Amino acid sequence: MRTTLDLPDPLFRAVKTRAVQQGVTLKDLLAQYIQAGMDAPATVPSSAMVAPQVHPIPIAIRRKAGTPLTPALTNAELNAILDAEDLANHLRVSLQ
Repeated sequence: MRTTLDLPDPLFRAVKTRAVQQGVTLKDLLAQYIQAGMDAPATVPSSAMVAPQVHPIPIAIRRKAGTPLTPALTNAELNAILDAEDLANHLRVSLQ
C-alpha cells in the first residue's frame, strides 16, 4: 500500500542516512520500524499518566453518644460559618 508521510527534515535525513548505512531502502527501514513499534507492548502515553491520588488521613471527630455522625446544618448555617471564617481571615491578614 502506498502512503505519504510528512516527516520533519532532520528526522527524514537521519532515517535516510540509517537506511543507506544498513544497505536497505527507506521503505524497508520504515516498515521495520513501524512493525517493531506495533510488536512492542502497548504503553500509556506520558501525557495520560496521572499522579496517584493521595487521600488525606481521616480525622476522628468527637461526638456525644447517641447523636448523629454528621450534624445536619442548613445552607444558611453553613454560609454563616464560612462568612465568619472569611471575616476572621480577612481581619488577621489586614492587621499584619
